[in-house]
Amino acid sequence: MLIRGWDRGTEPEWRQWLAAGRDFGTLAANGPQGPVLVPTHFLLDADAGEVLLHLAAPNPLFAAVLADPHVTLAVTDDYAFAPGRWRDAPYTPTSYYASVQFSCTAEVVDDPQGKAEILNRQLAHFQPEWPEDRVAVGAAPYGPLLTGLRGLRLTVRRVRAKFKYDDKKPVELQGEIAGRLAERHAATGNPQDAAARAQLLRRRSRRPALTERSD
Repeated sequence: MLIRGWDRGTEPEWRQWLAAGRDFGTLAANGPQGPVLVPTHFLLDADAGEVLLHLAAPNPLFAAVLADPHVTLAVTDDYAFAPGRWRDAPYTPTSYYASVQFSCTAEVVDDPQGKAEILNRQLAHFQPEWPEDRVAVGAAPYGPLLTGLRGLRLTVRRVRAKFKYDDKKPVELQGEIAGRLAERHAATGNPQDAAARAQLLRRRSRRPALTERSD
């Protein structure tokens, strides 16, 4: 992912963005037969520098991880297409989006207790309203199902974050584009236009704090 100086995300920025409910992404690994991509929910512990998740035991990603434990988890959202006529001469269209990519080292967790701990942390995160739904090794209803899945613990080695919302353009033009996104959202109801507009305005409001402007 190419990151220019003007669209690089800061750590507080990407942490807040992910904490706003973005816990579904694409996990990529280098398999013996080529790349393996898996859409998946995940649990990020940013302070500990790790990501936890589980997949069905037959998932081909596990063979890829055993061959090469270096994986990438990508989360992309708040995207929209910006027509060239919105962006002034030379009228080049572009895509707006936010994306965070984690370069990680993956560890497969096959120990039943280890898998139960991953599942319980995920359950506490995704369905806190049902604290009684927890996994205990050997206990019904979930314990017997542990053999059908494997856990993954990803140790984060590097985080790259990009918020691409035309920060290199004049702030006045960004404001005009925000208006066009609002108009298109009103006409089509596409929620991504509203989400991209919110990110564009947020980035625009903090531009005086961004000091790196070169290509």
